[in-house]
Amino acid sequence: MSKIISIVNQKGGVGKTTTAINLSYSLAKLGKKVLLVDLDPQSNASSGLGFDGSDDTRDTIYDVIASGVSAEDVRVPLVHGGHTVDLLPSSTNLSAAEVEIVNEEDRSRRLKNALSAVESDYDVVLIDCPPSLGLLTVNALTASHSVLIPLQCEYFALEGLGQLLRTVQYIRQDLNPDLALEGILLTMYDKRNRICNEVKDQVLGHFGDDVFKTIIKRNVRLAEAPSHSIPIDVYDPGSHGANDYRSLASEFATRI
Repeated sequence: MSKIISIVNQKGGVGKTTTAINLSYSLAKLGKKVLLVDLDPQSNASSGLGFDGSDDTRDTIYDVIASGVSAEDVRVPLVHGGHTVDLLPSSTNLSAAEVEIVNEEDRSRRLKNALSAVESDYDVVLIDCPPSLGLLTVNALTASHSVLIPLQCEYFALEGLGQLLRTVQYIRQDLNPDLALEGILLTMYDKRNRICNEVKDQVLGHFGDDVFKTIIKRNVRLAEAPSHSIPIDVYDPGSHGANDYRSLASEFATRI
């Protein structure tokens, strides 16, 4: 059975898309069949995996959400280092989808309905959500079995966590009673930074086993890889970033 997981944080710049790209690839490298859904109108997960979005005639996740185009017809296989991740690519048009479907009765279930036709083809479906708690994110949470929350190791990152967890609870009550917390992933960690260590200790103290043991350290090579449209494990396999995401994939695979 496939597991569908939303990677969510309404705060931008926390490593959400970096996690989506590199966890997808690292899981594929472990032999998992992976589908990455880019549900962010910024399309960074798509470009970060090498998808060429210059063809305006090509259908994207926008067409799936807004017009009911089959996800099977939109997915694109992307190969790096001999390993394949299938992608449901995004486009800037996706920003209009929320407005276009807001009055539709099935507005919260568009993605769930679309994924039902392809999810059995995969071990893992990862959804890279936009940095907001709008209708696109609601679609992702309604379609998912669980939520992975990347949390940057800085003080202000903690402020939005409560709001996000309240949104998850709302989705459980009204749309998806089985939605679980997959885990909290600490990102951009620098052991030399006092605030980083304080945030890490607070999160571990409060959430315990719900926090992934793997911590993603701050790493320049990790930040560079998306500009080359390849995962970190292909760009610089010996880097701290590549090591961290390989470790996360192994831990993640054990959890699921």
